[in-house]
Amino acid sequence: MTMPGLLPEGFHDRLPPVADAAAAVEARVLEAARLHGYERVDPPLAEFADELAVRLKAGGLTDAVRFVDPVGQATLAIRPDMTAQVARIAATRMGHHPRPVRLSYAGSVLKLRASQLAPARERRQVGAELIGLDSIAAACEVVGVAVEGLAAAGIADVSIDFTLPDLVDTLAAGPLPVAAEAIGALRERLDAKDAGGVAAIAPAYLPLVEAAGPFDSAMARLRAFDTDGVLASRLDGLATIAAALGNTAAMTLDPTERHGFEYQSWLGFSLFAAGAARELGRGGTYVIVHPDGTEEPATGFSLYADMLGGIGAAPARRRLFLPHGTPASEGAAMRAAGWVTVAGLEPGDTPQAQLCTHRYVDGVIRDS
Repeated sequence: MTMPGLLPEGFHDRLPPVADAAAAVEARVLEAARLHGYERVDPPLAEFADELAVRLKAGGLTDAVRFVDPVGQATLAIRPDMTAQVARIAATRMGHHPRPVRLSYAGSVLKLRASQLAPARERRQVGAELIGLDSIAAACEVVGVAVEGLAAAGIADVSIDFTLPDLVDTLAAGPLPVAAEAIGALRERLDAKDAGGVAAIAPAYLPLVEAAGPFDSAMARLRAFDTDGVLASRLDGLATIAAALGNTAAMTLDPTERHGFEYQSWLGFSLFAAGAARELGRGGTYVIVHPDGTEEPATGFSLYADMLGGIGAAPARRRLFLPHGTPASEGAAMRAAGWVTVAGLEPGDTPQAQLCTHRYVDGVIRDS
């Protein structure tokens, strides 16, 4: 037996006015993307588990809730992330579309389990993907759209933390060889900033532990470290992206940050803002797989509308009470002027009972 009204762990109701605010934020982010040519897609909540596992790549379905479809008897999975679904649409239903194809999306995702820092298992994800390119120009556009979307949602003091997800692989295959079986452990130690652990595996990588911080100083350390020029193109690309952003966001660089960037290629970034307890979203470059096995580059970002709507105080209601009998034409005029109107449906109805901040009296708007 469960108590009436009790929800499973990791789930919660979104109540007014917070739910309204989250929906408005989501709409503003999508509109910012639309103005850059990103058209919306709306994939289903569940898919065949095997197909979704291929798209999710790193981690597979470890974070997905699975169940057997009572109709087709196939194992289905509820999406833990929408990016994989957008990749499927681009590779199949829109495989004929000229490249690059710009797509945006919004919807709920469900995690099998949650962490103490992020206890919600169901979240609202909104984002945009540019399929067909992972060039510097594509990255500049996607990062810029993400920042514009946050600005449109009313998020101030945005900051971006960049990372280079394939850094260790690039160095290990070039000037700083590492045994294949040790690469995974080296990534983990660098991600944890464990100097002792790094020294025990590959001492030459120790400078990377300190090569994190404000963007300019971190870039200088990385350029000094990159004596063979193996990272030059990546660092030049980062510099171009930073220059394109200008003063729209504060920037940091953590070249060995790996957690959450398991399937990104040369670029990854996390988005933060003042007043937010956790990151607002992340993005980067990656590849999608076509049915024939070929791969295609892509660049994109995802934000969590719940986090965006939750920054700062809950939005105040601004509702205009229309007393019982108010002509419909006058109510329509008030709504056209931007008011949210609540009509009194009975003679004794009051502004207070309807949570209204203002009342309409003989053609005049007054405080309640």
